[in-house]
Amino acid sequence: MPRLFVAVDIPEPIKTDLAALASTVAGARCVGAAEIHLTLRFIGEIDPHTFAAIKNALSEIGFPQFPLSLRGVGHFPPHGHPRVLWVGLDAGRELTLLQQEIESALKRSGIPGEERRFSPHITLARFKEPSSAAVARFEASYRELAFPPFEVNEFILYSSVLSPRGAVHSKEAVYSCSGTASL
Repeated sequence: MPRLFVAVDIPEPIKTDLAALASTVAGARCVGAAEIHLTLRFIGEIDPHTFAAIKNALSEIGFPQFPLSLRGVGHFPPHGHPRVLWVGLDAGRELTLLQQEIESALKRSGIPGEERRFSPHITLARFKEPSSAAVARFEASYRELAFPPFEVNEFILYSSVLSPRGAVHSKEAVYSCSGTASL
């Protein structure tokens, strides 16, 4: 069974720019432009009955359209050798409220609550053998990175299948801010 996650998609021109930026870091295993997104909640592998319950619960969420801006870069873990390179967000209260609504819907579907605090970011690259110097140069160069805001008017339930070339994501359902679902 594929793994599931809930995310906000990023406009194509921004995805292309982010993928190109990440490719400049030595030793980075970059996320391809097609796979760049903002994860709101990773779910993992589930059975078909739970899948149906998740789709139904997420369809009950309505939320106001809101702006989102990408700003700044960093890495995880914040101390020690970098494993993940990310771009940050100017996230307002609307994003946090949407994420909390999704979390509540998943709990109603039988998915255990997330133990980690929501830390909104967009993963650009991962490292097997991190180069702290290369990451430090990248962060110094793009510390002031900023993109114009874009409107969030939907979120997506994705499935993800791991392959030797990386994860392949497929849209399972798209949920609009008006509370309608498609796919």
